Amino acid sequence: MGDHARHMKATLFRSAAPARERPMKSAAIGQALALTTTLFHLGGCSTLPPGADFPKQASTAYVDRGVDRLEVRSPPDGAVDAGRSAFRMLSSGEDGFAARVQMVRAAKHSLDLQYFIFRGDSTGLLLTQSILAAADRRVRVRILVDDGSTVAGDEQLEDLSAHPNIEVRVFNPFHYRGHLPLFRALDFAFERGRVDYRMHNKLFVADNAVALVGGRNVGDEYFQVSPEGQFADDDVFVGGPLVQQLSATFDDYWNSSLAVPAQALAGGKAARARLERRRASLNAFWLGAFESGADYVKRADGGEPLSSMLSGEPPLVWSAGKVVCDSPDKRAVLTERKRGRLLYPPVASALSGVQSEFLMITPYLIPTPDELALLRGMRERNVRVRILTNSLDSTNELSAQSGYMRYRRQLLQEGVELYEVRRMLGPNSRGTGQSRALSRYGHYGLHGKLLIFDRRSLYAGSMNFDERSRRLNTEVGVIVESPALAAESAARFEAMTQPQSAYAVTLRPGVADKAAVMVWRTLENGKLVEFTREPSYSLRRRLEAMLLSLMPIEREL
Repeated sequence: MGDHARHMKATLFRSAAPARERPMKSAAIGQALALTTTLFHLGGCSTLPPGADFPKQASTAYVDRGVDRLEVRSPPDGAVDAGRSAFRMLSSGEDGFAARVQMVRAAKHSLDLQYFIFRGDSTGLLLTQSILAAADRRVRVRILVDDGSTVAGDEQLEDLSAHPNIEVRVFNPFHYRGHLPLFRALDFAFERGRVDYRMHNKLFVADNAVALVGGRNVGDEYFQVSPEGQFADDDVFVGGPLVQQLSATFDDYWNSSLAVPAQALAGGKAARARLERRRASLNAFWLGAFESGADYVKRADGGEPLSSMLSGEPPLVWSAGKVVCDSPDKRAVLTERKRGRLLYPPVASALSGVQSEFLMITPYLIPTPDELALLRGMRERNVRVRILTNSLDSTNELSAQSGYMRYRRQLLQEGVELYEVRRMLGPNSRGTGQSRALSRYGHYGLHGKLLIFDRRSLYAGSMNFDERSRRLNTEVGVIVESPALAAESAARFEAMTQPQSAYAVTLRPGVADKAAVMVWRTLENGKLVEFTREPSYSLRRRLEAMLLSLMPIEREL
């Protein structure tokens, strides 16, 4: 369920003998043999994905302002400066799911969806059913998904491409269309230079008038509806002129040579019969979910949070903001000095301007040399730097954790304050977004990406503070100049770093000539406890992280 392609290289070391795979069917064997032959001839030299030459028509965001469409109600004349946009943080996963379904149902003209992961699980199927219903009422739908972390079941989106009002494109697809780990790893091995490059963006736009941007993919964990595992994450709702800038980034990706029509990957066919079978199963699934009375389904069927956001009621914040985004050909911009946009420079500029306090929420913390220099520069100016990331037990990417482990002591020595989210939260963990069911028997992890500058402005988006987001993933986000929004996000940081929810990681001075000892402090059963060995529910997990830290994969992290 990882949100990264970084696990691919580690997979190569584990996939030599897929002993636990189910017996391969003859069709799968034939596909695997064809893949092997194709990759042998490619020899790792291809630069464009399969299907890149498939005919496709360029298109752009809906722009007609003269007809009825979704829109955020502006405050009374003079209350807001011209050019400002409306913002609201959605930190509850159920609110994130409800807002998406409600935006789909309310859309009059267009829906543009761009995601790294769009799962075919409960929330993914329910959202897909709403999208199909919107297309039936002649809403134009464009869906762009990455191919880096697809699993069996996610193909449900491709069936929608048979609908006359729905287009589905896949960003930089693999040749191998199945899900056997060995053959996916082979595809990666032969074409690493191409398939290691992934679209990590998360963007949802309705009528080119309202949008959601942030860290959430589409899936049960991200919407915090699964009692077995949930991710703390955030969306920013955006209304006003900034939405058109977000739509422009979508258009760039949609029309890029790396965005391949789903039909090209299905032999040039979009079967209407398969679409109708999909429609029947989606409708039945929605009916079953509705009859089950699940809270997140009832929330989606209600009016909130979209109703209050469209009406412009508090806590909608009107502020200046800007879109920060990588070009779809970011790799060429970085390595060939091709003209284009990069997300990181404006973020780095904001970091350089911090005067007193910097707060960071990131699931993966593997800083590049210049990012380390920025953090060090802040500490030299006596800026307080506090970072919340995953612990060994809460992370969904052990390889990322192994990279973080290499920098932890150095960061602490430079005066950075580190907190690591616990896998199981203590009672009364308010402000973390977890459900009550998860408190009993689930697995909680961090997936949000927020940077808060002096509690006056913030960045929210898809970028992690790691090597992969800098070089190998494309990203999108917004920087909002709002003390109110920054204060709200800072309060979330404070809630998530409370002792019952996180480990405070510190260094205890060593005795005599011995090095300082790393200590993890937390609250258990109302008592403050500390560990001098990294807390973990599994010795195997600790050993795996240590072994991964020895692999030469840091630039993949």
